Amino acid sequence: MMAHLYAVRDAPTLDAARAAADRFENTYKAACPAAIACFADDREALLSIHRVPVRHRIRVRTTNLAERSFEEERRRTKVIPRLMSERSTMKLALATMIRSAERWCRVSVSDLERHQLQLLRAELGLDPPPAEDTTASKRRTNQRRAA
Repeated sequence: MMAHLYAVRDAPTLDAARAAADRFENTYKAACPAAIACFADDREALLSIHRVPVRHRIRVRTTNLAERSFEEERRRTKVIPRLMSERSTMKLALATMIRSAERWCRVSVSDLERHQLQLLRAELGLDPPPAEDTTASKRRTNQRRAA
């Protein structure tokens, strides 16, 4: 069973992951109907990781970075039993965010990966479509009028 799940998780593309998920569901549908129903309910969320470039998946699919940050904050707040002011709390939270950002800065992004991320952002509606050049637009309008 785990080999099938790893095949879904480690698939190189979204289509390969969907095919592996289909194989997993068909193989274990009779033996574990409740587990397969749960898997099927969350299938698209589980497969969404395959929309991210391959080298970035390990950083995106795990919550390890967030968990380590929370662990560090718990450690610090145990030493200081209570945060004395809002300022000290904000200082601690911002330090956590800065450390997390510095870890992400070490991740290199190739031109292909940058393009894949731009396509993903456009697909998710995070980036507005590029604005059309007004001079090119005016030229086309004038050409239509002349014709």
